[in-house]
Amino acid sequence: MEQNNTSITVGLVQQSNSANIQENVNKLTANIRDCAARGAQLIVLQELHNSLYFCQTENTQMFDYAETIPGRSTQLFGELAKELQVVMVLSLFEKRAAGLYHNTAVVIERDGNIAGKYRKMHIPDDPAYYEKFYFTPGDLGFKPIETSLGKLGVMVCWDQWYPEAARLMALAGANMLIYPTAIGWESSDSTEEKERQKEAWITAQRAHAICNGLPVISVNRVGLENDPSGQTKGIQFWGNSFVFGPQGENLAYASDEKGENLIVSINLKRSEEVRRWWPFLRDRRIDEYGDLTKRFID
Repeated sequence: MEQNNTSITVGLVQQSNSANIQENVNKLTANIRDCAARGAQLIVLQELHNSLYFCQTENTQMFDYAETIPGRSTQLFGELAKELQVVMVLSLFEKRAAGLYHNTAVVIERDGNIAGKYRKMHIPDDPAYYEKFYFTPGDLGFKPIETSLGKLGVMVCWDQWYPEAARLMALAGANMLIYPTAIGWESSDSTEEKERQKEAWITAQRAHAICNGLPVISVNRVGLENDPSGQTKGIQFWGNSFVFGPQGENLAYASDEKGENLIVSINLKRSEEVRRWWPFLRDRRIDEYGDLTKRFID
C-alpha cells in the first residue's frame, strides 16, 4: 500500500510486566489507549509483551505461553486497533505447530486485520537469554510490511545487532526500522560493563539509522524480572526506548527506570532529503560484496 503521509505520530509503550498475563494485557490496553488519545497513529509494543521474559531458564512448561497467529492476541489487539483507528506492532510467542515455535512480530492494520508478520531471524543463546531452546529461526526473510502508514521494517531484539538485516529492510523499501526489544543487565556484570553494554546497544541502532537514512524505533522492557531458577539475580531490563531520525538525531528517549508511553512525531520526508545529501545506497559496491554470504573469510 503506497503511503502519502509526510509525518506520522508514533507511540512507544515501555512497561514492566508481572507473572499475571491478564494484568499485563490490561496494562497494555490502558497504555495503548493513552497513546491513541495523545495522537499516536502507530503504536509499538515491546518484545513478548504479554508475559514475563520466560527465556531466563529452559522449561518446557513455558511453551504453554505460545499461541497461534491468528489467535487470541491478534483478535484482542485487532479489535482495539480498529476501535482506536491505529496501526499496531505486536510481539508474540507463536505456536506454528507442535514442537515448532517462533518469536514473531505481527502488524495490525487500522481495520483490525493482520497486515503481516515477521519471525525473528537471529536467535541468541546466552546466560539468562536461552532463546534457542524456545524459538526456531525465522523463515520469512527481511521484508517490510505494507500498511496505511507506510512500509514498516519490523525486526525483533537480537536482530538489531546485525547491519545486514537493517540494510536488507532498507533495500526492500522500508520507510522506518522497528525493533520490539527485551534487553537488560545480568546482575553479575560490573557497573562499567553494564554501561558499555547499554551504550553499544544504543550506538548500533543509531548507526542503522545513519547508514540507511531511516528512522529507527526501539521499544524495550523495563524493570527487574527474577530468575525462577535462582541461579542469577534476574535481569534488570534497562528501558531507554528511543527513536532516532535518519541522521541519527535523537528524537526521543524513555526512562531507564520506569514504564512510560513516548509520543514522537516522525517526518517521513526527511529520509528522502538525507539520502540525497548522503547517497550511501548509490555508492554501494555490490559487485564486491559476495563474500558477505560466507560465514568467515579464511
